Amino acid sequence: MKIKIRKTDSVAVLDLSGKLMGGPDADVFKETIKKLIQEGYKNVLVNMAHVPWVNSTGLGILIAGYTTLKREGGTLKLTHVTDRIESILMITKLGTIFETYSDEEEALKSFQVEKKE
Repeated sequence: MKIKIRKTDSVAVLDLSGKLMGGPDADVFKETIKKLIQEGYKNVLVNMAHVPWVNSTGLGILIAGYTTLKREGGTLKLTHVTDRIESILMITKLGTIFETYSDEEEALKSFQVEKKE
C-alpha cells in the first residue's frame, strides 16, 4: 500500500493505493496519522479509489486511525469506497462507524459542517 498526502486548510486527504492488508502497512498508516496530528490535522479523509481489497487486518488499520483521531477530537472519513469494500463495511457493521462519501468535495464539506455545529 502507498500513501500520498494532500492537505487542505483543515483536512488531510490520504490517497491510498494498493491492497490494505496489514503488515508494514499498519505501521506506516499509524505513523502517518500521528504525524498529521502533530501538524495540527485532526480530520482525515481517506481516498480509497485505488484500494481494490481490504482484509480484516486492513479494517483494523482504519479503525485504529479512526479511534486515534477521535481521541484527539477529530475524525476519519472515507471517500471513493469501491462496491466490494462497501459490502465488507456493511457485513462487518463498520458502515455504521465510518462515514463514506462517493464525492470528495462533498466529504470535505462535511468536515466544515461539523465544525460549525
